[in-house]
Amino acid sequence: MTTRRRLLRSLAAAPAAVLTWHPPAARGQPQRLRVTVAAGHPPVFLWVKLLDEFFIPEVDRRLKEAGVPLAIEWNRAYGGTLAKLGSELDTMRDGISDAGFVSTVFEAAKMPLQNVSYVCPFGVEDVFLLASIVERLQESIKGMGEAWGRHGLVYLGGAALDTYHVWSRKPIRGLADLKGLKISAPGPSANWIKETGAVAVAGTLTTYYNDIQTGVSDGALTFATGAGAAKLHEVAPHICKVGFGAMFGGAIAIGRRTLDKMPEAARAVVLAVGREWTRAYAQAQTALAERRMAEMLAAGAQAIELDPAERRRWAETIPNVAKGWAKDLDGKGLPGTAVLKAYMRAQREAGVPILRDWSAA
Repeated sequence: MTTRRRLLRSLAAAPAAVLTWHPPAARGQPQRLRVTVAAGHPPVFLWVKLLDEFFIPEVDRRLKEAGVPLAIEWNRAYGGTLAKLGSELDTMRDGISDAGFVSTVFEAAKMPLQNVSYVCPFGVEDVFLLASIVERLQESIKGMGEAWGRHGLVYLGGAALDTYHVWSRKPIRGLADLKGLKISAPGPSANWIKETGAVAVAGTLTTYYNDIQTGVSDGALTFATGAGAAKLHEVAPHICKVGFGAMFGGAIAIGRRTLDKMPEAARAVVLAVGREWTRAYAQAQTALAERRMAEMLAAGAQAIELDPAERRRWAETIPNVAKGWAKDLDGKGLPGTAVLKAYMRAQREAGVPILRDWSAA
């Protein structure tokens, strides 16, 4: 059972006085703890914005209300000023930062099981449902949740990204229009255009705009909130609404050493706020996705609704990399097949329409 769940359960069973604990007067001034919070993305991206505007102030508020003798001095290091995109985990593990957002999509080697949604496109689009599914898998499948602990981290709350589409310089109405195009795609999402006639180009939200503008790529495979923040519609005004599904992009986490320096009541506050951050983020992400799409269309972008038959054809055209992904992880002693089957099963149980069962032979 994860540390997070044990603490939350112990608090639920404990007297209410635990959360309003006051230290003996003899102990004097509250303990002060400096916590450096890092993120590779700048605060214009919602997961960093809510880390800054929800998680940090909410932890401070609850510590104060509960009378916990701990004053946290937050040192904010966003936008790659301390941890570059894809190095947040290493930075936290090595003690350079204490907490922050880990972009698991760029940590496929260290956090492969957290990328299960990226090998199973055309699935769940509800961001909170996806984050909840991943969290349940982390808690129930040995080897998945433990990935955080292996790097000295404690998972706090997950962030799923709204459903992915394709932003391009020229209209894409079906698979035939992909032939010869260069599409920027992050990490495992490059597999979504394999065998379609297009070629994947490595990139991230911080590079897409310039890559498209300079001709390095003809478009990008991304999501509305990210595209809106990066203003991709200015260089790629055609939006092919493929609906690849929501994707688990990462999570806020804290170093085990940093968490252990806190009184038990403070640790409980941090874990509880992390859990609530997941829901707050999902609600904000859903609303922002709708708003960003409307803003881009109002600014001149053109949306193309992919025909359902063409969408199914796309899903059936790309290779089933999920099976190979799972088998490879099995060979490394990780529960790849178990996670893949559990992920597909969780979607079916939630009533998600399954366009293709990636766990099938």
